[in-house]
Amino acid sequence: MRLRHLALSVFLVAFAAPAVRAEYIVLRGGQRLAVTGYQILGDKYRLQVKGGTVDVPAEQVLSIEPEEVFTPLPPPPHVEAPQSLEPFGELIRAAAERYKVDADLITSVIAAESNFDPKAISRRNARGLMQLLPSTASRLGVKNIFDPQENIDAGTHYLGDLLQMYKNDLALALAAYNAGPEQVLRHGQRVPPFAETISYIKRVRQTYAQRKSNGASAAGKTGVHAAPTAAATNTAKPAGNL
Repeated sequence: MRLRHLALSVFLVAFAAPAVRAEYIVLRGGQRLAVTGYQILGDKYRLQVKGGTVDVPAEQVLSIEPEEVFTPLPPPPHVEAPQSLEPFGELIRAAAERYKVDADLITSVIAAESNFDPKAISRRNARGLMQLLPSTASRLGVKNIFDPQENIDAGTHYLGDLLQMYKNDLALALAAYNAGPEQVLRHGQRVPPFAETISYIKRVRQTYAQRKSNGASAAGKTGVHAAPTAAATNTAKPAGNL
C-alpha cells in the first residue's frame, strides 16, 4: 500500500512539474505563446510565462510545440505577465493605423517571425518581435530594437513599404520580407524557390486566413492586403535586406 501511494505521488509531481525546456502554446486565434511550463487545471491551462502565470481555456489551445528556432536573451527583471490573449494588441493597432497595414497581417507576421517573443534573436541576427536586422532597424530610426513599440512600428513600416512596392501582392511582399527584395528581383519579380521562404509565406497566410475566418482581429480593418500568388527558403534572409 505504501508503495502504491509513493508511486501515485511521484506521478502527480511529475505531471504538475513545469517542463524543463521552453515550449509554445498554439492558440485557435493564431498566436503562439512561449512558455516554460504549464498545468492542466480542469477546463483550463495555467501557463508559466515570463514574469508569472496566465490561465487559458483548454478549448482555445490547439497544440503544444517544442521550441526549435529562436534563442531569446535572458529576460529583464520584473517582466510583466501578458494581460490578454492578444499580445501587444495596442501597439499593433497603432502601427496598423499609422502605416495602413492590416492589423491581422501584422499579428500573423509576428507569430511567424518571433512567436511573440520581444527578445528573440535568430541565427542570422534578426531581432525582436518582427525580426529586424540591426542595419534595417537603424535605417528606420529604431533606437532599441528589443523595445516592442519601436520594433512593431519599424517592422510594420517596412512591411507597408513592401506591400506598396509589389502593388499589394501579399506573397511577393512576404517573400521580400523573409528573403530580401533583391532575391525577388533576381528571380524575375517572383517568389524565390527557397524552401524556407515558401514555408514562411504559407504559415503567415494560414494564420492570417484563420484570424479573418475566426474574426479574431487585433484591430480595425485598416490597411492593405493582396490576393495570393505563388509561394517559396534554405538560404532566405531575415527581414530588412534593402
